[in-house]
Amino acid sequence: MSDHDPPAGTPGDPDNPFAGLPFVGDLFRAMGTAGQGGDPGRQIAMSVATGGRSEPNVDPMERIEWERLVRVAELQVADRTGLDVARGQALTIEPVTRAAWASRSVDALRPLLGRLAEALNQPPDLSDLPDLPDDPSAGEDPAARFGAGWMQGILASMGPLLAGITSGMLVGRLAARSLGTYDLPIPRDADSLLVVAPNVADFGREWSLPADDLRLWVCLHEAVHHAVLGVPHVREALTDLLTRHAGAFRNDPSALQEHLGDLDPMAGPEALVELQQVLNPELVLGAVRSPEQEALLPHLEALVAVVIGYADHVMDDIGGRLVTNYPMLTEALRRRRVQADDEDRFIERILGLNLTREQVERGAAFVDGVVERAGEEGLRRLWVDRRHLPTPSEVDAPGLWLARIDMKPDEDSGAY
Repeated sequence: MSDHDPPAGTPGDPDNPFAGLPFVGDLFRAMGTAGQGGDPGRQIAMSVATGGRSEPNVDPMERIEWERLVRVAELQVADRTGLDVARGQALTIEPVTRAAWASRSVDALRPLLGRLAEALNQPPDLSDLPDLPDDPSAGEDPAARFGAGWMQGILASMGPLLAGITSGMLVGRLAARSLGTYDLPIPRDADSLLVVAPNVADFGREWSLPADDLRLWVCLHEAVHHAVLGVPHVREALTDLLTRHAGAFRNDPSALQEHLGDLDPMAGPEALVELQQVLNPELVLGAVRSPEQEALLPHLEALVAVVIGYADHVMDDIGGRLVTNYPMLTEALRRRRVQADDEDRFIERILGLNLTREQVERGAAFVDGVVERAGEEGLRRLWVDRRHLPTPSEVDAPGLWLARIDMKPDEDSGAY
């Protein structure tokens, strides 16, 4: 390869039919990393997060500035919400590189992603797939070559590997884009917040945002989410829903076979080009949403919508008084939240999260409806007791939620 040729696996590489398909590039990079010993999930996450490139360390002076701002955010959020922002000690914040965020998050998210990997590693049911012909020359239908025998070989060889690298890939993709710990509302146990310093800096430059204002906005966002998701019954309810969703995936090789259609695996390079066109992450991982997940999703989406709606409401009150350029910052950052690309949406779907504009607006409408009827004190009742968490139907009818929580406990079974 000459000095002017693109690296293998990058757009423009004529020898790689998967060039230009980022997820598959991450997959192949992960496969290469998985065999290097140590903790494969951590190595994969760090490799995907950085694209295999080295990163400079975070400036110590930047660490001091983040610590100063998180003190302000912690006091403001505690005063505004009445919630304990930290659990037993002062809240800390640490600006880190993408690789460091990925490495630390592998540990923090291991219980959730471990359930996902276990589910994806379950043996699939191949009984409904056609058998591979005994005579290799028999039958001219290319699709017949994708029968149970061929599929069994593919799934047997790739299934355990794919299940093992799934957590690393997902965390790596999160690290490449996240600004902090709570870009996705997944509860964390530690009272140490992590912000991805290079991602924050890149976003600020892209939108020409004042650095101190952006950092304070991120600190407020992290502090209010940490406070809400740290409420014991909220943490337990959301963790339970996320874990059950992750463990309910089912391998479905018939979905992969259906999408492969008439692809002939012996047709040479043309077949690989066709394969690129039909591959998507769900098919690569064999992840097909199950009836159990369909039943869980309304409850999961309702709780997440309310958490986000409440957090935005609190931030608007504090930030409007504290952050000079708050409207501009909020427009940029909330637009970023709902304008994720296909790969980020895939991660959200795999985890059971649905951070679309409609979901955000749904949560905001619930919060506004409660405040209109019962004021801020009524809104605070959200976090008093587990039975106060709204049902999916109540998220769309805040008056019904207020009526229910005023009932005696023995008259109400709650939502969770």
